[in-house]
Amino acid sequence: MDRTLIQEILEVVEQAAIASARLTGHGKKNEADEAAVEAMRARMGQIAMQGRIVIGEGERDEAPMLYIGEEVGTGTGPGVDFAVDPCEGTNLCAYAQDGSMAVLAASDRGGLFNAPDFYMNKLAAPPAAKGKVDIRKSPTENLRILADCLGLGIDELVVVCMDRGRHKGLIAEIHAAGARVKTISDGDVSAAIACGFEGTGTHCLMGIGAAPEGVISAAALRCLGGHFQGQLVYDPAVAQTKEWEGLTREGNLARLAEMGISDPDKVYEADELASGEHVVFAATGITDGLLFRGVKFETDCVRTSSLVISSLDSTARFTDTVHINPGAQRVALR
Repeated sequence: MDRTLIQEILEVVEQAAIASARLTGHGKKNEADEAAVEAMRARMGQIAMQGRIVIGEGERDEAPMLYIGEEVGTGTGPGVDFAVDPCEGTNLCAYAQDGSMAVLAASDRGGLFNAPDFYMNKLAAPPAAKGKVDIRKSPTENLRILADCLGLGIDELVVVCMDRGRHKGLIAEIHAAGARVKTISDGDVSAAIACGFEGTGTHCLMGIGAAPEGVISAAALRCLGGHFQGQLVYDPAVAQTKEWEGLTREGNLARLAEMGISDPDKVYEADELASGEHVVFAATGITDGLLFRGVKFETDCVRTSSLVISSLDSTARFTDTVHINPGAQRVALR
């Protein structure tokens, strides 16, 4: 990968965000997702690369576009693997709530873990705590370590958790330790990345979310030098989700074995989930969020706000783009 490709990757998430944002607040989460998928795939098809989707919208028979294994790009140029979430937080977009974004991670061929469509227990923390906190330790112990690493009191720490019944005990323990909890309804990628930056008011992400999004988060935090660990969840009693009603622990273990995962309890580090020599994370806000603003439609232009993090040149670029409509007479500065 090179800098020219990174610029085109930015345009991929910009176009996906714009397409989805046109449906913000209409209560149509599936339509918003479909619009983002179509726009993302169309822009990818223009890039001179041999692209491949390793984490996408699902298997081929379930997803007509951006399915796992789909080849994208012109078919010439570098080989690139992608993990994509064209509309992260579809409910957030549908109901005009903060935090929805178009997001992807990219790497050299074989550089991204092909995460199964399972759940993952996650721990994200700032660079100062990398390798010191550990998902195998209790939340209380990790909070003590994190407070020491950051030079803060435990009562100053803010931990983000998904607002799910499965986290009732986790949240109770965090409160008992003296830290603060911020619950989110959807979209834990943004929360994980916020841990990599000072000044976001987010110090840690704990709890269970989707495994594919864990890989995307790991890619960003690896580039930022932050801490990320993930451990697959296969027990329906732990996941506590309606999507797994009727499934069994044994059946899920068998599914993982079929996918080539011999150690279902393995703890994955960021550089195992995103192992490529060059790793890029890119996201554009659909709605306003902690890290960037959402899409703004003006009279003769569209404004987007994005973040691109790259291991190629060790940068995190926050980018505001004005997309000028044909025949524009008024181009908004802000």
